[in-house]
This record gives sequence, structure tokens and C-alpha cells, in this order.
Amino acid sequence: MHFASTRMTSPPEPGPYMPDLPGVPAWLNKGDNAWQLVAATFVGIQSMPGLVVLYGSIVKKKWAVNSAFMAMYAYASTLIVWVLVGFRMAFGERLLPFWAKAGPALTQDFLVHRAVFPATAHYGRGGVLETPRTEPYYAEASLVLFEFEFAAITLVLLAGSLLGRMNIKAWMAFTPLWLLFSYTVGAFSLWGGGFLYQWGVIDYSGGYVIHLSSGIAGFTAAYWVGPRLKSDRDRFSPNNILLMIAGGGLLWLGWAGFNGGAPYSPNVTASVAVLNTNVSAATSLLTWTCLDVIFFGKPSVIGAVQGMMTGLVCITPGAGLVHTWSAMLMGVSAGCIPWITMMILHKKSSFLMKVDDTLAVFHTHAVAGVLGGVLTGLLATPELCALDSPIPGARGVFYGGGIVQIGKQLGGALFVTVWNLVVTSAILLCIGLFIPLRMPDDQLMIGDDAAHGEEAYALWGDGEKFDLTRPETTRTGGASSAAREDTVEQRLTSMGARGVTIQL
Repeated sequence: MHFASTRMTSPPEPGPYMPDLPGVPAWLNKGDNAWQLVAATFVGIQSMPGLVVLYGSIVKKKWAVNSAFMAMYAYASTLIVWVLVGFRMAFGERLLPFWAKAGPALTQDFLVHRAVFPATAHYGRGGVLETPRTEPYYAEASLVLFEFEFAAITLVLLAGSLLGRMNIKAWMAFTPLWLLFSYTVGAFSLWGGGFLYQWGVIDYSGGYVIHLSSGIAGFTAAYWVGPRLKSDRDRFSPNNILLMIAGGGLLWLGWAGFNGGAPYSPNVTASVAVLNTNVSAATSLLTWTCLDVIFFGKPSVIGAVQGMMTGLVCITPGAGLVHTWSAMLMGVSAGCIPWITMMILHKKSSFLMKVDDTLAVFHTHAVAGVLGGVLTGLLATPELCALDSPIPGARGVFYGGGIVQIGKQLGGALFVTVWNLVVTSAILLCIGLFIPLRMPDDQLMIGDDAAHGEEAYALWGDGEKFDLTRPETTRTGGASSAAREDTVEQRLTSMGARGVTIQL
């Protein structure tokens, strides 16, 4: 007996189930940390490769490389700026009502400690603490990564308005400046503890911070950069619809991390959010497709992808805060309202027609984002708001929240709209003093080869190009040899081309 009791009181052997592992502090929840890293990866897949594939395939063949690269560059540049100063400008200690103090997120002293949102404590009347600051149960490094993915996809979405003509060098200068002076302001104001957060504006996962911002900034940038060539605007057919669907599918499934990771924990709110996200997307896709069939006689695959997108955007402000039947209602609205603004109102407005928003980001993100914010102000339930909102008693108008909540939602949308319009304009006007914002027309006629010296598809032999605009025959030879005429077929054969040739 004495021997047995001695063994029971001996310290446990080292192993994965020790109570105090060196890399697992008492405050770290392994499940929370694992889910946040998975959610961050899901959101990252939306951009890389989701939107990279979608952009590279939804444009004309001559712009496939440039469009994909604009998304890739935005993703990479955002990460570097984010860890240098951006993260703490968006989620650090309060500097101004709409901005936090800048600082690096690069050292062990900062990254391995418990994650915290320093400015998110909410005080009621008399300075009484009503809601403590948000402190997830994982390291700051996990939070930095997760929030970076949101920042990156915002810029990638913005790029959709500028495809097919923006000078790539101007884009390279634009992305870090817009991240610092526009995105961080919206993120801190609505998520990081800024004045809109404290006022009670509801933006569960980025309807305003991400989608309204990218839609307004993209439309504004499209105005200043200028339009595509008329020939491109008149005919801009996708070069690969199947890949476009694949990119859209990655975007849809990746939204599970987008809205499922927003509570910073794999709790019941995350479960509701992921379900509502899928229901809204499916409902919106079907609604948009039905409208296409009713008015145009056939379903459009591009339209279906746009409908999917608007459904995902619309549910984002309230994904974890509304009933699933409400998510279905939001999906129907997302399939109708942006369809009307894009297909009817846009064509009746000379100003909207003048601005060349390549992928209609204004309609699919700005319009759908505001729509989702307003519907959230109507449909958010008190039980789900109590789990996520810093404001005690927050709820939608239909649940006793009063019309004031709609006023808050519209006020938040107005601030984000005006800020992005002014800051985006200022950034582009400054860049334009040093770098042309738009490629010259002669380069726009060529596309990828002029911008990068590369093309998406090698159709003739080993990457050799064949000019169909040349005469049917061409005279070759020189002074030392007899001149001869080569037919088109002979030239193709000399380049190794065989069989059926396709012009994209």
C-alpha cells in the first residue's frame, strides 16, 4: 500500500497531456485557437486562390494575368503593412474616436501574450463599466493573422472595380496607402472600440468595414482612373466560365471562416452565423437566377455568381444575430435589390454609366452591404445580440429596439461612405501626380503582354504569338534569297500549330 500511494503522488511524466505545457498558458483555449487559425485560413482561401482565380477567369483573355496579379499583389502587400503598423492602427489603444495608435506586431513580447482589444470596454451612464473589453482565449498572433485576412480581402474586392485598365505601378502604390488611411479607420470605428462601436452600430462581420468600404472606394477609384477602352466595355466576355465558377465556389465556402470566425470563438453564435451565411447565399443565387429567366428568358451563370455574392455580402452584417428565416428573407432581398440597381437603375443613370466599375463592385458590395446593415437593424434578435454586442439590450426594430437602431445603421453607413470617398480620392490624386493612374491606350489594346510581358495562354506553338490582323499572305526573304509568299496555313505549320485553332 505504501508503494502504491507513492506512485500516485509522483509527478506526471512529460507528454502532450501535461496540465501545464510550456506552449499552453492557463488562459489559452486550444479549441478556440484551433478554430481561429482555421477560420483565418478559410478567409485567406477566399482571396488566394478564390478571387485570384475568379478575377483571372471572369475577364477577357488579354487581361487574365493582370487581373489575377492585382489580387495577388494586394494580398501580399497588405500583410507586410499590417504587421508593421496596420493591425494596431485598427485594433490597438485608442488615439482618436476613429483611429488607434500605430505600432508594430512583430515581437514575441506582443504576439505570444493573450489577445486583447484594448479599446472595446463599454461604459454606461456615470462611467459604470457595462461590458468589459474583449479578450479571446488565444495568443495575439492568431488575432493578427485573422484580422489581416479581412483587411486583405477588402483590397482584393476593391480591385474588381479597376480591372482592365489601371496602371499596375499606380496600384502598387495605392494598396498600402488605402489600407493605412481608409481601412484601419473603418475597422477601429466599428470593431476596435471606436465611436461607432460605442454608439451601437451593428456590423457583425464586415458589411460596412469590408463590403461598403470596398464598394465605395472601388467606385470612386474607377471614376478617377477612367474607363476601359470602348471595345473592352462593349465586349468583356469571361475567358473561362468554368474557372469563374470554381473561384466563386471557393469564395462561398470560405465565407464559413469569414462569418464563423467573427465571434472570436467557436460558440453557438458561430454555428448560427455559418448556417445563415449559406442559406442567404443560396436564396440570393436562386432569386437572381429567377429574375434573369423572367426578364431575359434564360439563366446567366455570371448572374448566378453575382447573386451568390450579394447574398453573402447582405448576411454578413447580421449573420450571427438573426433567425435563419430572417437570413432567407435577407437572401431574397439581396437577390432583388442589387439586381434592380444593376440592371435597371444603373442603365438609366448617366453618371453611373459614365463610371466604369468593371465587376459592378458598387452594386454587389456597397448596395448589398448597406442593405444587409439596414435589415440587421430590423431583424437582429435580443438573445443573439446579448452574446455578441457590447451594448446591453441591443436588438432590432422588430424586437423592440426602436427606430433609433435604423438611425444608427444609416449613420454608420454614411460615415464609411464619406470617409472612403474623400480618402480614396485624395490618395489617387496624390499618386496621379507621380504615376499615371491609367495605362495608355496603345497598351490597353494589347493587355497583359504590355503590362507584364506575359500572357495567360500560349495558343501558338511554344508561346509564340500569331497576329490574325496581318494580311492573308506575307512576303518573306531578303536580298540574298528569292522572295516567296507564305500562306497563313504555312506560317502556322512552321510554328508547330496543329489542328483546330481558337481565338479567345
